[in-house]
Amino acid sequence: MDWDKLKIFHAVAEAGSFTSATVNLNLSQSAISRQIQSLEDDLKVKLFERHARGLTLTENGEYVFKTAHEVISKLREVETSLGDKKNKPSGKLTVTTVVSFGTTWLTPRIQEFMQLNPEIEVELIFDDKELDLSTRQADIGIFMRRPKQLNYIQKKLIDINYHIYGSPKYLEKNGYPKSTSDLNNHKFISFGRGAPSPVFNPDWALKLGLKDGAKKRKTVMKVNSVYGLLLAVQSGVGLAALPDYITVNQPNIVKILPKIEGPITEAHFVYPQSLKNVARVQAFRNFLYSKISEWKFWYFLTPASLYAIDNHYQWE
Repeated sequence: MDWDKLKIFHAVAEAGSFTSATVNLNLSQSAISRQIQSLEDDLKVKLFERHARGLTLTENGEYVFKTAHEVISKLREVETSLGDKKNKPSGKLTVTTVVSFGTTWLTPRIQEFMQLNPEIEVELIFDDKELDLSTRQADIGIFMRRPKQLNYIQKKLIDINYHIYGSPKYLEKNGYPKSTSDLNNHKFISFGRGAPSPVFNPDWALKLGLKDGAKKRKTVMKVNSVYGLLLAVQSGVGLAALPDYITVNQPNIVKILPKIEGPITEAHFVYPQSLKNVARVQAFRNFLYSKISEWKFWYFLTPASLYAIDNHYQWE
């Protein structure tokens, strides 16, 4: 069996279509199609069912994919072990986390890590859906909830605090809420469908201060991304519940009723057991926890928040 053909088959099966696989394989769609057809001829079985929406594996295809995946995963582990026999951490390190945390908190700090570890090649994958670390879709996950898989090494990273936020522009026009009852007179943006909720109760701000059984406040807009919520708030659409980390050093953002906190979620640092002693994983773990230790939410108030607290009586 041709190993190159098997690797191409594995990549196509993971991607779900020839078109999507072209990006990862750096091959044309026609070249990939020829390799798959050749592999099917070699094995004398059909591996894919072709349809308008893409590809699905046949029963034989499922069996070949499972076998290929096990082999490729083992080879990656060997590659990892060999790469870390050097004194300095080196090799490729893939880190995944949610879009909001990745873009606003992690990315600005990665340059420092790369300067400290020049032989590590970093790849960041931001996705609000958790990637499967057991199949090495990523080496490390920074997850906003405790993973269900028991075969991961996982450690609490930090508590994620939530508050209600608005923009100076919106508050100047609509007034600064001084109590939870004032929230009834304001427009709200809430978390929408299509992505995992960032907290157990994403609508907590819509129910804040209301009696049990009362209808929650209506929203003028829904966004299925925490980062999208931030942008909507900054543009003046309305108020929204946001994690504090996403608002630090951001312009046009004001903390509303700062003494009232929303639900607290735990961010976890997660990686497979097979990477326990890998030098580059240890280097990133140590770096990340050192950055977290410097990061104190309770010392933070953005300039806009200070302005809001000191001057909200003038806005009414």
